[in-house]
Amino acid sequence: MNRQQNSEAGKRRSEVDKYSFSHYVGEAAVQSLIEEVELTPKPGLVDMANTGAHHDLTVELMKKSAESLKETFVEIAYISHGLEPSQSIREKIAAIGREGEKRMLQATNGVNTHKGAIWALGLLVSASAMDKGTFSIEEIASTSGAIARFSDRYCPVAATNGSKVINKFGVNGAKGEAQQGFPHIIRFSIPMLKKARAFGLTEEFARLMTLLSLMAHLDDTCILHRGGLEALSYAKQQAIALLKTGKLETLKKLDKEFTRRNISPGGSADLLAATLLLDKIQADKIEVSIDDECYTINGGV
Repeated sequence: MNRQQNSEAGKRRSEVDKYSFSHYVGEAAVQSLIEEVELTPKPGLVDMANTGAHHDLTVELMKKSAESLKETFVEIAYISHGLEPSQSIREKIAAIGREGEKRMLQATNGVNTHKGAIWALGLLVSASAMDKGTFSIEEIASTSGAIARFSDRYCPVAATNGSKVINKFGVNGAKGEAQQGFPHIIRFSIPMLKKARAFGLTEEFARLMTLLSLMAHLDDTCILHRGGLEALSYAKQQAIALLKTGKLETLKKLDKEFTRRNISPGGSADLLAATLLLDKIQADKIEVSIDDECYTINGGV
């Protein structure tokens, strides 16, 4: 085989690797969204037991929405493969995300199911593809932040519920979380997931504790939009209390109370799905530690 044939063969292998990785990470993103919605019981959120504080959503609709986004995540990974953060990439994946949002709304008959997840998981998919899956979790999160900090000159200027909450309450929101490199994932949810597994909890209970760790610390704009600062404070206090006791029956009672109060920790749910995605890609490259707080994890029911 001559030099030109070697070069062409190398290009073909590279393209196959690019295609394979893009489909792998796209499927992983969809599966993470499905695993999030199936996790039960989740306070105020759609799960296998009920629809929580959401009257327009069902598990089936959420799954349909997640499946509709596979092409979006695959395209984001493919366009990002082997590159570095730049404004060009930021705008390209944003355009792909907006098209994905349109497909999502078509699949759900106009119900917003995963708009926030497209943003968070889309950035993580892009970042993981840039180094072809060799980044650690922390590196993927940091690279996601670098991408998010570039401007999108074509972003629609219409106000959203999230932007209104950010302006009203002075919180970071999904945009700030991403631009900072997903600190709540790095500091809380990934360490909690690892710690809960190491303690011997079931995978379901480990993921529930992971969700609670996010709820305990995140200024969730979904909660703020529905109930303001009082609802957010209540949600955080209840999550902290549950982390200390680890009682599944208490979690079921909290689900009923969140539903009654119209509280939905949707931002925490998006970050849980993002956590599950990172765990799938590079779970073994981050140490088990929670820097500032110690929780009692006893798995009691």
